[in-house]
Amino acid sequence: MKNLIIFDLDGTLAKSKSPIDQEMSELLKSLLHVAHVAIISGGDWPQFEKQVLDHLPKNTLLKKLAILPTCGTKFYQYKEDWKKLYAENFTDQERKHILDSLHTALEASDLDINKTWGAQIEDRGSQITFSALGQQAPLEEKKGWDPDFKKRKKVVDLLKKPLKGFSIGMGGTTSIDIVKPGIDKAYGIHKLEEILGFGIPEMLFIGDALFEGGNDYPARKTGVDCIQVRDAEETKRIIQTIIMCTKDPKKVNSYDAL
Repeated sequence: MKNLIIFDLDGTLAKSKSPIDQEMSELLKSLLHVAHVAIISGGDWPQFEKQVLDHLPKNTLLKKLAILPTCGTKFYQYKEDWKKLYAENFTDQERKHILDSLHTALEASDLDINKTWGAQIEDRGSQITFSALGQQAPLEEKKGWDPDFKKRKKVVDLLKKPLKGFSIGMGGTTSIDIVKPGIDKAYGIHKLEEILGFGIPEMLFIGDALFEGGNDYPARKTGVDCIQVRDAEETKRIIQTIIMCTKDPKKVNSYDAL
């Protein structure tokens, strides 16, 4: 039985930069009655508030929910209120090196970008994120820009040498996330192991970018069981199955088949 269910956010629990819907919020509340839950995403803390926390029903068991922004480089836990346990921020030298390398790679990649909505590069303290169409781009515009990840892969390939050792992942629909060397979603999972006390066999990770190069891919390195999903609708069905199997052990074979 899995005691800790770990989710990606964009593309897994909700559409990119969008709030979870009412069905998902109710499912998360129900899931927290039968398991601990953690959410690891490239977004920073304010994004979690807007997309998840502000939409959870009253009496949700927040003490069983862990929030890991910026791909696990930060960790928030609820006591009487939300408390940040750590933040693996860049040094000034690291930040400059990343930004210089990113600008060089973008110039060389010659991306097909006709219009942007807001800033393309965001410094989140412990993560630098490039959003090709801008931070405020409409979802419909983002969905059609790089569905096969090929455009962003050109940038990532150009970054591999100058940013050797840093973790570079493609997340969401148009973004590239860069975090400190050795710090990625695998790091976040091991922090969950350390802080919450659950072993890897007790965990399940659910995400939409578990393919090589995706920002969920590092989770596989931990040995945690993983489920690749297409979208939030598929995630809902998995959550329903987990809840059903937890309440009725006779149906555990349905859970093992996930």
